[in-house]
Amino acid sequence: MDILFYFLIIFAGFTIGRIGHIYGGHLRTPHHWIYGFTMAIGGKAIWDNTFGLIIVLFGLGLLVSDFKDFRKLKFDMQPDIVEKKKFWGID
Repeated sequence: MDILFYFLIIFAGFTIGRIGHIYGGHLRTPHHWIYGFTMAIGGKAIWDNTFGLIIVLFGLGLLVSDFKDFRKLKFDMQPDIVEKKKFWGID
């Protein structure tokens, strides 16, 4: 039962990351992989309790939702150029 809860937390992070990319992608803000990476590292510091694990898993979901920019280590605050907006993709 716990594993299902963990997958739901990861999926929630992925979903919020994708929705933010689609609807807020035009804003001049940092890429959301940076937030996910920060949450994953910060949650690892408090890994001993359930809240730390939830933060790590949510951060991993955000990180995966913007994995292409993470691979390229995009730190710029420029909006992504999106030809076709899609939810079920890793961008």
